[in-house]
Amino acid sequence: MAELITTELVDLDAAYGATKDDVITALAARIAEAGRSTDAGRLAADVFAREAKSSTGMPGRFAIPHCRSEYVLEPTLAFARLSPEIDFGAKDGPADLVFMIAAPASGDQVHMKLLTQLARALVRKEFTAALRAAQTEQEIVDLVRDAVQPPAPKEAAAAAPAGSAATTGDAAATTTGAAATTSGAAAEAGFAGESGHASPLSPSNPASGTATASARAGEPMTILAVTACPTGIAHTFMAAEALENAGKKAGVHLVVEPQGSVGADKLDPAVIAKASAIIFATDVGVRDKDRFAGLPEISTSVKNGIHEADQLVARAIAAAGDPQARRVSGTAASGDGAPARAGGWGAKLKNAVLTGVSYMIPFVAAGGLLIALGFLLGGYEVAKSGFGKDGATSLADFVLGTHSLTNLPDGSLSPHALLGSGFTLYLGAALFKLGALAFGFLVPALAGYIAYAIADRPGIAPGFTAGAVAGFTGGGFLGGLVGGILAGFVAAWIARWKVPAFARGLMPVVVIPLLATLISGGLMLVVLGRPLAWVTTSLQDALNGMSGTSAIALGAILGLMMCFDMGGPVNKAAYAFATAGLNVDQPATLKIMAAVMLAGMVPPLALALSTAVRPRLYNAAERENGKAAWLLGASFISEGAIPFAAADPVRVIPSIMAGGAVTGAISMASGVQLSAPHGGVFVLFAVSGILMFFVALLAGVLVAAAAVTVAKSTGARRTAVEDDAPVTV
Repeated sequence: MAELITTELVDLDAAYGATKDDVITALAARIAEAGRSTDAGRLAADVFAREAKSSTGMPGRFAIPHCRSEYVLEPTLAFARLSPEIDFGAKDGPADLVFMIAAPASGDQVHMKLLTQLARALVRKEFTAALRAAQTEQEIVDLVRDAVQPPAPKEAAAAAPAGSAATTGDAAATTTGAAATTSGAAAEAGFAGESGHASPLSPSNPASGTATASARAGEPMTILAVTACPTGIAHTFMAAEALENAGKKAGVHLVVEPQGSVGADKLDPAVIAKASAIIFATDVGVRDKDRFAGLPEISTSVKNGIHEADQLVARAIAAAGDPQARRVSGTAASGDGAPARAGGWGAKLKNAVLTGVSYMIPFVAAGGLLIALGFLLGGYEVAKSGFGKDGATSLADFVLGTHSLTNLPDGSLSPHALLGSGFTLYLGAALFKLGALAFGFLVPALAGYIAYAIADRPGIAPGFTAGAVAGFTGGGFLGGLVGGILAGFVAAWIARWKVPAFARGLMPVVVIPLLATLISGGLMLVVLGRPLAWVTTSLQDALNGMSGTSAIALGAILGLMMCFDMGGPVNKAAYAFATAGLNVDQPATLKIMAAVMLAGMVPPLALALSTAVRPRLYNAAERENGKAAWLLGASFISEGAIPFAAADPVRVIPSIMAGGAVTGAISMASGVQLSAPHGGVFVLFAVSGILMFFVALLAGVLVAAAAVTVAKSTGARRTAVEDDAPVTV
């Protein structure tokens, strides 16, 4: 393993110019002269691009310009002690210490972990003081070697495969106590979405209203943090170090999950279950955020995680005891009440599918609502074909292709256009087209993010392509599932190939996407496409043919599923089943969509009603949650019932499932139709059969509210006085 830094990469008391660009250019040239970069100018350009996103000057008069670049051959540190100092954008003045971190576009994981250790070391004042006092280049090299310890041989072997997303252990984390926060069992090279998920039903989950259970037992409060920056090399780990130090000063058990370029050592689900709040110090999306559902949340930038760590910890402690604090939305994927077992292929596959569904839903919501608005303004005829010279063009395409806001179409083209106006027809056609285009990403997004969860970023391109092939061949939602899984595992397999050093930079951007797309897309197109299309078509035909008792039974089953885990895998399976088949030309799919959404509205509304009718059955936090649940339920946000289910799953879940089944059955029996996939009572314009829509909803809410009230009244009754007692932290 090559040294990260050598004496030829160190320059003491250097004068490179007047600006930080001069320093970066000089250090890039030094790296190229050492034979570690193929092009100093392009390496400097990559560092400039990273610097343009946010400055890398840090409090304490040091700077860490860095990048991942395809023009870097080996992970490298170049160091300069500047004289005079140069401004890198830090609040407390110019920097005299500069570490330039240059990482290959696809760096091996051992080196990358060493770089992250350096980032943590730079937060420690004694380390930077020693750098300033050093007399020779060799002293600098020795200081860096002491700060970054190579992993044990076993760990190095595990980290070796390129492209792996998860790693085991972290020497830096160990030195700061973070080792206790990492789950070795949750780590496995080459799989990004394998972590277990905290159960929302855990009795000690803050969502349950027992946020400080551990504190009651005399243990220090547990605060979680996730840190992540775009590059995932420096700021991610510096913020982690700063937050851990702040946690020690505050006397809390603060554990961090840095989500860097070397993957993430996922937090143990048992630790998540004990947590009282979480800090997100991130500039990019948080991976598997649903694990933290229900926890009081403090969100900020990764830079604030470094600069304002003490304040963030104080805010998290305050939020832990505040029932009105903002909480992480969604629900943990493991809805069975037990932590998921990391490492099993079943758990990995389940998490990957849930990730895909989670990323798919925004496309469904945006596209579906725009389509529904298009129908409201332009009438259902905007989706009909029979226009244009060939007679195969839809009315929406015809209107948008031949008319404009200054040349409006004849409103009579669509008998149901609002007010019979050409203007509303034109707007309706535009909204419908926007929605249809967004909806077109449904299956590709599902497949793409399933593959992403399995193989990280190299899986995205083959996953999206496999999803597009599923749409082309008619495989639909089922094709997206199969294509995404196939693409993910093929990409993960290729990522484990051992290749020469010069080819590593090409692996994630060229080799893996190309070969994985070729293999998975080719299999989908040539081998699997037709069988999957046949299965999908048969399923749709069967649904369209359902009537009478079978349709009512289907509604009841979907209602049970929607209320079982409120955003968990069972709920998502039912919702995805409805949205993926939504087609305005097939009334059966509109009935299923109505049954699913109505049933999903039942849990929060029923709990809101129960807390209003019998408030003494609930503690103060639950009563407050009950007030918010009215709006959440009306908006079709089932997660509003999670705090109640988490606190008392035995009494709450069966009750709301009964209500959901009633609502689903009545909806299907009465033929209520819904052409929008989300929105609750705010999309009544997309409902056909509004009276029975409310009858079905009211019946389910009354059944669920009565059941849960009776269950709580006859069970072990908790008094308000008992549950409202102050909690010692």
